[in-house]
Amino acid sequence: MPMSERGAQTLALRPDEPSEPLSISFVEFVCLTASLMAITALAIDIMLPALPEIASAFGVTNENDRQLIVVLYMAGFAVGQIFFGPLSDHYGRKPVLMLGLAIFIAGTIGALWAGSFEMLLIARLVQGIGAASPRIIAIAVVRDLYAGRQMARVMSFAMMVFITIPVLAPSVGQALVHVGNWHWIFFALLAMASVAALWSGIRLPETARPALGVERAMTLRQSFFTAVLNPQTAGYGAAGGFMFGSLLAYVASAQQVFVGVFGIGDIFPIVFGAIASAIALASFANARLVGRLGMRRVSHTALLISVVVSLLLALVAAVGAANFAVFAVAVGINFFLFGLISPNFNAIAMEPQGHNAGMASSVIGALSTAIGAVAGSLVGQAFDGSILPIALGFAGCSLIAGLIVLAVEGTPGLFAQ
Repeated sequence: MPMSERGAQTLALRPDEPSEPLSISFVEFVCLTASLMAITALAIDIMLPALPEIASAFGVTNENDRQLIVVLYMAGFAVGQIFFGPLSDHYGRKPVLMLGLAIFIAGTIGALWAGSFEMLLIARLVQGIGAASPRIIAIAVVRDLYAGRQMARVMSFAMMVFITIPVLAPSVGQALVHVGNWHWIFFALLAMASVAALWSGIRLPETARPALGVERAMTLRQSFFTAVLNPQTAGYGAAGGFMFGSLLAYVASAQQVFVGVFGIGDIFPIVFGAIASAIALASFANARLVGRLGMRRVSHTALLISVVVSLLLALVAAVGAANFAVFAVAVGINFFLFGLISPNFNAIAMEPQGHNAGMASSVIGALSTAIGAVAGSLVGQAFDGSILPIALGFAGCSLIAGLIVLAVEGTPGLFAQ
């Protein structure tokens, strides 16, 4: 039997319950996978309040160069995702997870020892490579055990927990800088990564072989092309990348916008966290909606609204009428919509890949992160002291994502259950 038919047969037999009984409780499983996913977001958001101090410490005069601390991390994250998924398909999820966390810890220690801005950026690149592993493995483990709408629901529950950490991260980062200095932030990242490694090593079950249900017969090349040539997998991965690009552009320039443009000063972490919490609310809503309405109807509707809101924000910004309240509300709405789009786009992209979860997770992650990093960097570097570039970035990214979804689904597939 061809491998594609064997994989499809496995998917057809897979129920909406875990394919194997969990050795830990469902609540702990969600919290653990969410914590692994959150490492990436934490390592970005906790840095934001410290960017001016880091730039000052290394004599960086161009304000936009601060964004490289975020962008280089995301570049490493994109590269790392290419490797960890395929490795986990062949060697198991846990060994590869431990390898990635070890690389992240090494990069964190390197950042603590950095004697120049260039060395810090290299350490951030290494951190990003290592952070790709927990992100990829968490998604692959969820796909090993769940499929379809149930996967989207599990991802939504995980995102509710996952978003709590980055929402609080800027406040934690600012507190660490006030109490000590920017080095304390890397000590905090070192502690979290160490705890994640210990928790995963002791409690996370190995899911790769039991969840596949069939012996792997594909070569690495076949596995790669099975993922990258599937229009649904590649299309939704790319569309998710453009949505992520708008989010990354906002994160990279948030400190400049809120402090430099709107002058909110020390309350920046509170505002940033309040806006980001919209994703957690959306994840809770998505977990309830997706079972009744379906992944496509929920995510496509949210994407359409995102396009409209982003275009309105760009129009208001162009005429100079976008004050702090307008910007914060518009970004908060887009964050809420992102929380409805992201878990569903991930689940739809992974849907045909139950027999190829590790590689598919890598392809989707690398594709979406690379697109997001490029788009986010272009928008972030266009910052000119106003919010117009980021407003246009939101609009452009959401429009491109919509066109990709239309190309994949065709008109009849839009808003379908």
